[in-house]
Amino acid sequence: MSTQTTQSPQPAQRDLLYSEEEEALRSVVRGLLADQCDATAVITRTESAEPHDRELWKALTDGMGLAGLLVPESLGGQGATHREAAVVLEELGRAVAPVPYLTSAVIATETLLACDGEAARELLGALASGRTVGVLTVPLATAPGGVLPDVRVEGGSVHGTVTGVADAVAADVFLVPTRAGLFGVDAGQDGVTVAPQTSLDLTRPLATVTFEGARARAVGPEAGPAVRRGLRAGAGLLTSEQLGLADWCLTETVRYTKERTQFNRPVGSFQALKHRLAQLWLEVVNIRAAARNAADTLAAGSQDADVAAALAQAYASPATVHIAEEALQLHAGIGMTWEHPVHLYLKRAKADSIALGAVGRHREELAARVNLPAP
Repeated sequence: MSTQTTQSPQPAQRDLLYSEEEEALRSVVRGLLADQCDATAVITRTESAEPHDRELWKALTDGMGLAGLLVPESLGGQGATHREAAVVLEELGRAVAPVPYLTSAVIATETLLACDGEAARELLGALASGRTVGVLTVPLATAPGGVLPDVRVEGGSVHGTVTGVADAVAADVFLVPTRAGLFGVDAGQDGVTVAPQTSLDLTRPLATVTFEGARARAVGPEAGPAVRRGLRAGAGLLTSEQLGLADWCLTETVRYTKERTQFNRPVGSFQALKHRLAQLWLEVVNIRAAARNAADTLAAGSQDADVAAALAQAYASPATVHIAEEALQLHAGIGMTWEHPVHLYLKRAKADSIALGAVGRHREELAARVNLPAP
C-alpha cells in the first residue's frame, strides 16, 4: 500500500530589489530632472506666483507618459504597477519637484480605479494623458479611512468648503466625496473658488476649495471605499518620495562634510560626525526597505497593503524629518541660508510627516491590524 503526499503551494517569492526596467526608468527620470528641475529653479519658483512647474509636468506626462503609469492600457495608460510609480516618486522627491504627481497620478487615479462607469473611465483617460490634473478634494492630512469633509450635493450641484487641499491651484478637475457618492467638478467653472493658503512646503502648496452651487457629475455611487483606496496608495507611495528626500540629504551631507575643512582636516573625518552619518545611512536603508515593501504589496494587490502602508509611514515620516534636520545642521552656516536648497527638503519632510495621516494615526492603525492594542 502506497501513500501519496500533497504539498501545499508555496507563496510567490517576493523580490524587493529594483529590476532592470525600474533602474532604466530611474535613469531617464533623473536625467530629465537634472536638466529641468535644478535647485536654483525650484527656489526661484517658490518665490513666484506660479508654484507649479507646468513645463516640467508636460515633459513628464506628454513626453514620458508617467501620469498614466497606474492606468490600464485599455484606458489610455501605461499599464504599469506601483513599483514603477514608486521609482518616479523617489526621483521627484530627490529633486523636490513642484509637480502634482502624487495628488493626480497616484491618489486621484487610484480613487477613480475603484469606480465603475463611463464617467470614471473618461476621467482616467484624461488624467493618464497628463493634460488634465485631478485632485481628490480632502485635506492633505486625511489618513486612509479618516473622516471625510462635509460636502453635500443638491440637485446636481455641490456645496461646501474644504481646507488644506494639496495642489488645488493646479487642478483641472476635483474629485469630491459626498454622502451621495463621488462626484467630478470642473475647476474652471462658476461656483468653484480656490484660495491659496500659507504653506510650510511651498513646492506642494495648499488651498481652500469652496463649492457654491458648482455643477457636478456622478463618478461613483460610494465615495468611502474609493477614497480609502486612493489615500492608501498615496500613503504607501509617499514613503518612496520620502526615500528620495532622505537619500538626497544623506548624499549631499556626506559630500559637504568631505569638502569642508577645519583644522586642516575634512570635518567628515571627525569621529562624532562619522557616527551621526552612519546613523543616517541606517535610517535611509530602513526607509528604502519600508518603501519597497509598500510599493510591492500595492502592486501585487496583497491583503497586507494596509499594514504595509501604515508600517511604512509610521517609520519613514519621523526618520525622514530627522535626516533632513541633521542635513541642515551638518551643513552649518550655509545650510541656514535661503540660497542653499536643504531648507526645501526639511520643509517637504515636515509636511510629508503629517500628510495622509500623522505618525500616531498610522501606529494606531498598525496596532489594530496586528492585534497589538495600546496599553
